[in-house]
Amino acid sequence: MKALIAGGGIGGLTAALCLAAQGIKVEVLERAQAIGDIGAGIQLSPNASRVLHALGLEAALQAQAFWPQGTQFRDWQTGETLSERPLGQAARDRYGAPYYHIHRGDLIKVLERAAQASPRIRLRTATQVMAHTLDQTGAGVSLQVTSQGQKQTIRGDLLVGADGIHSVIRAELWGDSAPRFTGNVAWRALVPVERLPAGLVRPMSTAWWGPDKHFVHYYVRGGALVNCVCVVEKQGWEVESWTERGSLAELKADFAGWHDDLQQLIAQIDEAALYKWALFDRDPMAQWGRGVVTLLGDACHPTLPFMAQGAAMAIEDAAVLAGCLGATPDSGAALQRADAATLAERLQRYEQLRRDRTASIQLGSRRNARTFHLSGIEAERRNRALREGPERPMDEIYGYDAFRASTHS
Repeated sequence: MKALIAGGGIGGLTAALCLAAQGIKVEVLERAQAIGDIGAGIQLSPNASRVLHALGLEAALQAQAFWPQGTQFRDWQTGETLSERPLGQAARDRYGAPYYHIHRGDLIKVLERAAQASPRIRLRTATQVMAHTLDQTGAGVSLQVTSQGQKQTIRGDLLVGADGIHSVIRAELWGDSAPRFTGNVAWRALVPVERLPAGLVRPMSTAWWGPDKHFVHYYVRGGALVNCVCVVEKQGWEVESWTERGSLAELKADFAGWHDDLQQLIAQIDEAALYKWALFDRDPMAQWGRGVVTLLGDACHPTLPFMAQGAAMAIEDAAVLAGCLGATPDSGAALQRADAATLAERLQRYEQLRRDRTASIQLGSRRNARTFHLSGIEAERRNRALREGPERPMDEIYGYDAFRASTHS
């Protein structure tokens, strides 16, 4: 059995590790020259870290990540804590896996090293996926790629498109429609802790809510850096890039009048390391794959960051996909070569198990975009509900076991 994976990001690499752990050979095709550290911090909730721990990555993650003690929402102007939920040991006790903050590049390096150590995985960078065709016999799939200026054909038994919101595989299956600009522009920056007054940033994920914008910060790299993500409703600027530089003056203007804690944090941002990008998404898809070709992660369910679940959904996808193709990833049981019809049925089951959950997270993230940015009376009502309402555990999200979902449903 050989699987081809288009895309060497978090979802693609996790899928490669899950499949390889079952005895399946995997070839990962990544268009970048190297699997690098573009991006900033991400949050790995227990539903994601559970998968990574099962792959034997706990020690590597703990060496790079920060273990937050809670998550909280604060008022943009007064600084009042509107709601707070414990994480740390409380989350691990409740869900059986920890909640991590980690730099995206650090996570990808952990996944890359594990993939390189696996004899069943081949990583190919600087390889642009151009097209795919199903073999006439129905026995597999051929992938046309360009590598170092040379056209090549790579064959496998199945193909997973994990190539992001602008997926080539998705476009081939269902047409090349443009993603939707959400009207939100995000800023990101990393601030060294030594630049900040002691205690300014609490050891948790903090989201400040205000009219038409919000500001999130939390520690990464074991607490050495503070990751900042600032989202503002804007029109007329729709550049979708992880490497577009931003103006510190514009960021300061966007958050003028906000709480003094944020002013101190913004003042320490290095403009040379300040980036901004427009946020895009797509509507949930009614169908992901066809035959022995399927999709994973942002290729089929790009998710806004307002539930901190984008990477987690891709990691869950990887584990469910592996479960549908055979045994659980930690069993070591090799999957025998299957005919195309059987593989197609298994990929269809993967899609059926994942479609509703990922759609719910997509739509919930969209709703949160509005909730975070309320103003006036609506914001007052929201804040009152947070102060007076009962604590709502995140069991439905954090308690999800991707391995169990694929083997016990």
